[in-house]
Amino acid sequence: MNRKKILIVEDDIAIGNLIKMTIELHNYDYKLVTKGVDALKEVVSIRPDVIILDLGLPDMDGIDIILKVRTWSKTPIIVVSARGEETEKIKALDMGADDYVEKPFSVDELLARIRVALRRSAANVDIEIEQPIFTNGPLSINYLSHTVFVNNEEIHLTPNEYKLLETLSKNLGKVLTHNYLLKQVWGDALDTDVPNLRVFMATLRKKIEKEVNQSRFIQTHIRIGYRMIHWEKNE
Repeated sequence: MNRKKILIVEDDIAIGNLIKMTIELHNYDYKLVTKGVDALKEVVSIRPDVIILDLGLPDMDGIDIILKVRTWSKTPIIVVSARGEETEKIKALDMGADDYVEKPFSVDELLARIRVALRRSAANVDIEIEQPIFTNGPLSINYLSHTVFVNNEEIHLTPNEYKLLETLSKNLGKVLTHNYLLKQVWGDALDTDVPNLRVFMATLRKKIEKEVNQSRFIQTHIRIGYRMIHWEKNE
């Protein structure tokens, strides 16, 4: 079985070594680079399964790397950065990052996010070949008929609730910002419409989670957005 490859882009030597040792101990292959230009070369060369990316690099901004990679690759990108401002997280996610971890972080948290990213990558393969049925634990979505079932019981959703659920399911494991969801569902929505999004999300969650003993399908990232959780682990 081929080991998964992780590209680490980090110019802080101590943090880079911490990530490197953590990955080695858990049987992932890795490549560690400290500059953005080298990161872009390695993305092409080694075709990593996950990219762990610091935003504050010496030669270029991590946001620019995200933008360049997203022009041709869907490789999951986990941002690891000391930039704790919500605007920076939102910008990175809107530009195409899949997840973010703030420095300082625990290695267990980072490993959990890597597992989520790898599962998301595997799930994307099924979506790309247009599987008509999405399944996540007891949740099932038929993309052709726009029907939703939980524990084999049909759940009746409004068009906007369905579009929210469909968008989250097609980005399983990825943090989607409020802005991204608003554009996907309402098209020309504004940032001031976030309260309306929260209302629709609350009613959606009440409908799909009421029969599963309070377990969650959807995770809230406060002031950032939402993520559909892979049911097996509920990371």
